[in-house]
Amino acid sequence: MVEGGIGKADKTQFTELWNTIRRNPYIAKLAFSAGIGGLLFGYDTGVISGALLYIRDDFEEVDRKTWLQEVIVSMAVAGAIFGAGVGGWINDRFGRKISILIADVLFFVGAILMAVAPAPWMIIIGRIFVGLGVGMASMTAPLYISEASPARIRGALVATNGLLITGGQFISYLINLAFTKAPGTWRWMLGIAGFPAVVQFLLMLSLPESPRWLFRQNKAEEARAILEKIYPVEEVDDQVNALKLSVENEKADEQAIGENIIARLKGAFGNKVVRRGLYAGVTVQVAQQFSGINTVMYYSPTIVQFAGFASKQTAMALSLITSGLNAVGTVVSMGFVDKFGRRRLMLISQIGIISCLVVLSILFYQAASHAPKINQFESTHFATNATCPSYLSAVNPSSWNCMTCLKAKCGFCSNGASEYSPGACLAKMDDLADTCQGQHRTWFKDGCPSKFGLWAVLFLGLYIICYAPGMGTVPWIVNSEIYPLRYRGFGGGVAAVANWVSNLLVSLTFLTLTKALGSSGTFLLFAGICLIGLIFIYWFVPETKGLQFEEVEKMLEVGYRPKAFRRKSKGDKPVPA
Repeated sequence: MVEGGIGKADKTQFTELWNTIRRNPYIAKLAFSAGIGGLLFGYDTGVISGALLYIRDDFEEVDRKTWLQEVIVSMAVAGAIFGAGVGGWINDRFGRKISILIADVLFFVGAILMAVAPAPWMIIIGRIFVGLGVGMASMTAPLYISEASPARIRGALVATNGLLITGGQFISYLINLAFTKAPGTWRWMLGIAGFPAVVQFLLMLSLPESPRWLFRQNKAEEARAILEKIYPVEEVDDQVNALKLSVENEKADEQAIGENIIARLKGAFGNKVVRRGLYAGVTVQVAQQFSGINTVMYYSPTIVQFAGFASKQTAMALSLITSGLNAVGTVVSMGFVDKFGRRRLMLISQIGIISCLVVLSILFYQAASHAPKINQFESTHFATNATCPSYLSAVNPSSWNCMTCLKAKCGFCSNGASEYSPGACLAKMDDLADTCQGQHRTWFKDGCPSKFGLWAVLFLGLYIICYAPGMGTVPWIVNSEIYPLRYRGFGGGVAAVANWVSNLLVSLTFLTLTKALGSSGTFLLFAGICLIGLIFIYWFVPETKGLQFEEVEKMLEVGYRPKAFRRKSKGDKPVPA
């Protein structure tokens, strides 16, 4: 997924995973129960893409105000930034289990508020609640799984949480499609997320706290009792001793780097190894978001409508393909990331993303240029005052086409003979839309009929194929490997905040950009930003595949340079390009 991490695991770990959970189903119960948080994370970030189409139908002010649509979508991201920060404190102070239970309450309250919302402001409040839950779940679920699972299958179980995130997004698109004909449409789409939150809450009540957290709270006997359920009897003593040593080292590291955020920031940026690690870690996280991925995940049906598919059902059905490809791409990355390397996979992915965005920009430009013309007779034969006022007062109405009509905040009623023939430009009113459709014509208000539309959807899918195995998952892996041990949690946290903030900026401005620059200009802008991201990745991000943490630290101590710009000297040890 876009906002969550995916653990590093190989085929051996997945084989061991199946064997272990078959012998000890308790481990599967722990991982599945916590993993529902990942499912909720994915569902609540994906469901708004389809629900927004119907919210706009029910609330005229949402349909008219682009910024209000952006706020409804992005407030979950804003809540997630705060939720992740508060969640870290709750995790340390009260435990992982309590944090997951609180996240479930937030998910449930947010879902109910949105389902019964009488006005847009309540949907926004509900989105904030859901966002708080997303922020807490994004860090707590994988943390709980990693601390409550055997080391030999830890990577595979955490990776499964990542799959549940993308799976949750895919399910949200299926739910959206299933409720398109149901009374209440978007209320069901948003409200149904309360059900898995209740299921997880009830399951977590019967499960223990993380043994690692208990050990940190000097509750060694309780921690040992849990480890006895997870490990074979002969391994328990070794695991207790290893956990004790690990916690002691962790506490020593915390004292060394400082207890408050200011001290940690000063220590991190004063250490050139950590500083260079942050350059790489933050670069890949920001580049991930500014690839525009969440414009697709949050606004996919809207983008499909921009491409000329007026039907909401068709838009959501085609959007389902992009979500499915994202989930498949996440699985594919597991097989390629250790074979091709992190750096190479990101560079190839970024080149593919740029290429697809440029082609999408061209396609949307061609679609706008070849939009159906406006026919004066078609526009004036409807009811009195039905014709778009701007069209009637235009100096040169013969130059108008469908896109000109939509930019004037009017609607396009297609020609009855063919959608691509000259049609009518009418005032944007519900009764006129009904009249248009009553004459077996199609009503367009977000995009124009276009022969390029299907190609745009195909390249949107290709964009996802390029994104998911590389920029979709690798940045999280890089951030788990690039920092010295004592700064790993801090560095990963800083990079995650950069990821969430970038996500917020993108989701909060996408529709405004499309209004100002058009779909073509917006995709071209993202392509340009991705090109900058490609340059930064090439210059700042080293290859960490197959390197021990100590080797990565030594490489950053010297200072990383791309192979083409590296000065060679005798006796130099080869460094991965």
